[in-house]
Amino acid sequence: MTAIDMIGRKPKLDRPTIRAELEGNICRCTGYHNIVSAIEAAASGMAEATP
Repeated sequence: MTAIDMIGRKPKLDRPTIRAELEGNICRCTGYHNIVSAIEAAASGMAEATP
C-alpha cells in the first residue's frame, strides 16, 4: 500500500527518496534492499506504461 501511494505521488523515484518514504515501516530482515529495488522497478514500469 505504501509503495502504490508513493508511486502515485512521486512517479520519478530514486533510492534515497524511496528509503525516506519507507522510514515508518519496520523491516529487520533485509534493510529494505529488495523492497527498494522492487519499488524502483515498479515506478519505472508504471511510468513507461502511462501515455
